[in-house]
Amino acid sequence: MGRTRTKKAQRALKSTVVSTTPTVLPQPSIESLVEKTQILLAQCNYELAHKFIKRILERDPTHVEGREMLGLVELENGDIEAAKAVFVTLIPPSPTAPTPPSASAYLYLAQLTDDDPNNALELYRNALNLMSSQLKGKAPAAQEPKSSEMEEQTRKTAVRTVIAMVEIWMSDLCFEPQAESECESLLKLAFELDPENSEALASLASVRISQQRPEEAKGLVQRSWTVWKDLETDDAALPPISSRLSLTRLMLELSMYTQALTILHGVLASDEQEVEAWYLQGWCFFLMGDALKEGQSIEDAGELTWQDMKRDARIALERCKELHIASEHPDAQILEHVKELIGDLEAQGFHATAPDDEGEDAQEGEDGEWVDEDDSDVEMS
Repeated sequence: MGRTRTKKAQRALKSTVVSTTPTVLPQPSIESLVEKTQILLAQCNYELAHKFIKRILERDPTHVEGREMLGLVELENGDIEAAKAVFVTLIPPSPTAPTPPSASAYLYLAQLTDDDPNNALELYRNALNLMSSQLKGKAPAAQEPKSSEMEEQTRKTAVRTVIAMVEIWMSDLCFEPQAESECESLLKLAFELDPENSEALASLASVRISQQRPEEAKGLVQRSWTVWKDLETDDAALPPISSRLSLTRLMLELSMYTQALTILHGVLASDEQEVEAWYLQGWCFFLMGDALKEGQSIEDAGELTWQDMKRDARIALERCKELHIASEHPDAQILEHVKELIGDLEAQGFHATAPDDEGEDAQEGEDGEWVDEDDSDVEMS
């Protein structure tokens, strides 16, 4: 005869039974997916970012920021046509374009339109109109201390959009009769948006150089640099490296060699793999050597000779060539000019220096100063 289980024993047995029903975890919100994707994009982890974007768009195919990020990932992966296909869905006449349309999409499409300058101008203009509407009635940060970070970012982007339009008028459309007046009116708008914007000042300086007004250009370049020259190399308020290098190019055109080297020192302190910075440094030393050889005086050159400058030029240009080839840098014109300058230096008797010998005659110290072979400092600030 079997034994009957008590109720207490039955309850104890039930409590030890493991449930086989799977636990359903709540889905992360779209906002959290967007935040995670932004972090991955900042880390340049485009493969994983793409997976998160896919999850966003599976849940909301019309999500504007998700589509913008998808276009950016396609662009970073080198698929230009796929990126364009995404961005055009964010602007009219696409039926999926948001209201108002995406200013970022207009900007990306403008940058990808290199075969039709007028079409690029129209895309930039649409983006600028959208940003101007957002900023309407809002004063720049210098006049309105409570201006939000987002507003200031929009203002900076609007100014850079204006500058991009100026560059089109100064290059692809430079022979159009209205080119000069368009540049002047666009830059007037840029200064209305941000009166002391360093990039706008540099753009106006470029216009003045093209107008054969070098003294005005020098003043504008100096003002542009003064806006940020005392900032630390890791300060978020610094202009992007591309803008600093553009300003350096203007300085070389205006024989402002000492200032150019100071900027380049800061760029290379931030990124010693920056190909264009090594190129401009080598070119700067090359030009300084030519100037000293012709008997011109150079600020802060001290006892350094034109031969010292040429040797330093060779070192910087060799480094540029090495990095350009190793990184498969897309700007072939830089490499072409570097090889031309190296050939000129070789003909003058300035040969490539072994790595262990670099800087024996003249080198740049860690604090941004030149140090000659007698260990006497030549201040560069």
